[in-house]
Amino acid sequence: MSRILVIDDDTELCELLADYLKPEGFQLTSVHDGEQGLQRAISEAGGYDLIVLDIMLPGMNGFEVLQRLRSQMDTPVLMLTARDEDVDRIVGLEMGADDYLPKPFNPRELIARARAILRRTRAGQERGVFASRPETISVGDIEMDTGSRIVRRSGERVELTSVEFGFLEMLLRSAGHVVTREQLAEGVLGRSLAAFDRSVDVHLSSLRKKLGHRFGEFERIKTVRGAGYVYTNPPRSEKDWVPQ
Repeated sequence: MSRILVIDDDTELCELLADYLKPEGFQLTSVHDGEQGLQRAISEAGGYDLIVLDIMLPGMNGFEVLQRLRSQMDTPVLMLTARDEDVDRIVGLEMGADDYLPKPFNPRELIARARAILRRTRAGQERGVFASRPETISVGDIEMDTGSRIVRRSGERVELTSVEFGFLEMLLRSAGHVVTREQLAEGVLGRSLAAFDRSVDVHLSSLRKKLGHRFGEFERIKTVRGAGYVYTNPPRSEKDWVPQ
């Protein structure tokens, strides 16, 4: 049974979620205050498979809670945002949230998002634990170990969220070729993109910042308008490479 910690001051919503989640095989714990939710998550580190975190909380808001969480743990976080607040969604993803869900929402949608996040997280853990021959993917100055899930740029480790790691793996495996936004969303987030959904773009923006926007004189991750993204695949000698 997957354990979910919900940090939301809406007690009626928490009760509704408990009614929906339990029959679906989830064990839910609700905390209605940001500070208490943070302390519960930290004190039971490793005890929860997913944290559902509302942005609008009394006292310590969701952004502050997320920032503190990410400094100490990598438990997946699904942010709950106001439906019309695009800025909140972008900021939450940039700070390390795995996905977001705008309020009001259908509890079935939350269950679907939760399952998608948990599938991705567990798949990554299983690759690391059970891979008999961990694979190393190298493109340019980037080296990815799929077993240990470690990424290095020019030999130095780069800390990525699990979502960023998934996006980078897909791009590296297809270096030099376009990967569509829909492929990234379905392959990593485990869901289809909704209209005006910018989650893929925000995660890719964060990935660019961490890896560096350029490799030598060339753009590292190119946006192909109307198509998707392509990771630059330079030749062994960067100076001999001419972008097409």
